[in-house]
Amino acid sequence: MDYVELAEKCKGLAHPVRLEILDMLRGGEICVCHIERALGRRQSYVSQQLSVLRDSGLVDAHKDGLQVFYRLADSRLSGWLEALFETSATRSPRLEGCPCPLCSTIPVEDVVVR
Repeated sequence: MDYVELAEKCKGLAHPVRLEILDMLRGGEICVCHIERALGRRQSYVSQQLSVLRDSGLVDAHKDGLQVFYRLADSRLSGWLEALFETSATRSPRLEGCPCPLCSTIPVEDVVVR
């Protein structure tokens, strides 16, 4: 077991906003604009938290055109987070005014106003 790597992951968990981001990502890959909208936080703040999660090895990112998408770095994290949150993962809701692909493909009746 690599205790240094495990300690880095635990440090990445040690912030309420990062936990909220990880909770959102349990439902699947989402783009930065969706995370910003869901949290009601500025892009720079969200990017800072995502950077810590990336450095901790908890999330991966990929770019598609101008959008950056995040996902859990390891499928084993889902089980760990499920135990931590004591709930199953749910898909992130469609957010009013969010331009991301997720929000543009979900039926309008599932829109959550934030």
